[in-house]
Amino acid sequence: MKIENIKTLGELKVVGYQSKSIKDELRDNLIQKIKNKETTFEGVHGYENTVIPELERAILSRHNINLLGLRGQAKTRLARLMLNLLDEYIPVVDGSEINDDPFKPISRYAKELIKEKGDQTPIYWLHRSERFAEKLATPDVTVADIIGDVDPIKAANLKLNYADDRVIHYGMIPRANRCIFVINELPDLQARIQVALFNILQEGDIQIRGFKLRLPLDIQFLFTANPEDYTNRGSIVTPLKDRIGSQILTHYPVDIETARLITEQEAKVLESQTATVNVPDLAKDLLEQIVFEARESEYIDAKSGVSARLSITAFENLLSTAERRALKSGDENTVVRLSDFVGIIPSIIGKVELVYEGEQEGAAVVAYNLIGEAVKSLFEEFFPKIEKLKKQEDESPYDDLVSWFFNQKDGFELMDDFNDEEYKNTLDAIPPLEDLLQEYQPDLIQQDRYFVKEFLLWSLVEFKLLSKYRFTEGTHFKDPYGSFISGI
Repeated sequence: MKIENIKTLGELKVVGYQSKSIKDELRDNLIQKIKNKETTFEGVHGYENTVIPELERAILSRHNINLLGLRGQAKTRLARLMLNLLDEYIPVVDGSEINDDPFKPISRYAKELIKEKGDQTPIYWLHRSERFAEKLATPDVTVADIIGDVDPIKAANLKLNYADDRVIHYGMIPRANRCIFVINELPDLQARIQVALFNILQEGDIQIRGFKLRLPLDIQFLFTANPEDYTNRGSIVTPLKDRIGSQILTHYPVDIETARLITEQEAKVLESQTATVNVPDLAKDLLEQIVFEARESEYIDAKSGVSARLSITAFENLLSTAERRALKSGDENTVVRLSDFVGIIPSIIGKVELVYEGEQEGAAVVAYNLIGEAVKSLFEEFFPKIEKLKKQEDESPYDDLVSWFFNQKDGFELMDDFNDEEYKNTLDAIPPLEDLLQEYQPDLIQQDRYFVKEFLLWSLVEFKLLSKYRFTEGTHFKDPYGSFISGI
C-alpha cells in the first residue's frame, strides 16, 4: 500500500509500520549509505578525512552535536545536509502541534484523540524537508520563544483556568519534535536560556510555568559555535557542554584545489558572464591564494577567521569587473586581467577584521597588498626563483626584461579601459616578456598568455626588480629606481 493511501492509525498498523526515534532513523540511514558507498554529505569539500568521519561517528553514536569553528566553514550547511539521512516521510497524528508519533503520542491532544477514535485516528505524512528547525541565538531570545509559555488568549477562548495544561503555547523546540533542531551561534544564547536546555538534552522533558509536563521529546540537536564567541561575547555554560555528546572542530580548506572547488560550486555566476569572460586557471589560483594570505596576514585578526565567502564574492566581483570593462570597450569576449583584481577589493575589506596595525594601514591598502603577496607566493610555480642576494656578475633570466624598463624614459602604462586588442598590443611591445614565456611556459594556451605576462610584471615588482604605481586610470610600471628618480 502506498503511503498516500494510509490515512488512519489502523491502516498504519496493518502495513506493519515500525516507528523509531530520530537518532535511530539517522543512524540506520547512515549505515545504509556507508554500506552502499554513497556520499553522505554531498557538496561539502575538504572535510572527507576530517570533519565528515567525526560527524558520521557522532551520528552512529546517537549524539547531540556541536560544530565548533570560525565563520564560513560550512557548519550550517552540514546541519542542513543531515536532512538527507532522514526517512522520506513519517506518520504524524493529524492536528498535532508537536508532530506526535501515532504509536507513541506525547501530547494531551494526541492521547485523547487516539483514546476517542482508536484505529480511526487520522494521520498525515510529514516530509523530511519539513523536519528541520533553525534558530539563530540572539540576546533577545527568551525561554518562551524556544520552550513555551502560558497563553492567556487561548485560556480565554477555551474558557480554561490556568491550572489546565491546554493553556500552554509550545515554543520552537517542542514544535520541532521528531525533527533536527539547530541553534546557531550557541555562545550568544544567554546563560539562563542555556540552562533551560539542560533537561531537554538529558531527560528529554520540558517545564513551562510550573506545569508538571512529561514530554519525552524526540529531537536531534545540532549546535554551531564560533570559538571567537567564547571570549568576546559569551560562552557555552559548562553543564550544557557536558550534555552535548560530540564536539566537532571544523576548518578552512587546506589547499588551493579544494578552495577552488568550493568557490566554483558556490559562486552565483550567470551563463552570460561565463560566455563573455574567460578566467585563466592562474587567476583562479591567485584568487584563492589571496584568501590564504589573508589568513596568515599580521594585519588581520586570525581569531575572527577569513570566511570562504570572501573568495566566493571576490570571484563574482572579478567576473563583473572584467564584464564591465568589456561592455565599456565594446569587446564581445574578454579574458580576466590581473589589473581586474583591483575590483575584488570591496569583497576583501568587508570580510576581514583588522588588528590595530591593519587599521593604521587602511583596509584598502591591506587588501591591495594581499594581492601582491599572493602574486609573490605563486610566482615560483611558473618561473625561476629570484635570488634576493646574488653576485653582480651572476646572470638572471630577468636581466633583459629589467634592462628593457631601464631604457624606457617614461616607463610603461597599462590602462584599465584598454580594449582587448590594445591590451595585447601593449604587452606584446615588451619582447623580453614573450621570450620568458617561450622558455619557461611554452605549453601555455594562447588566451592565458597575456594574463601570465601581466602576472610576471607584478611579480618582478613584488621582488623589487621593477616599480609600480597605481593611478586612477591604470597601472604604471618603471625600472626599480624609477619612482625614486621621479621624486628627485
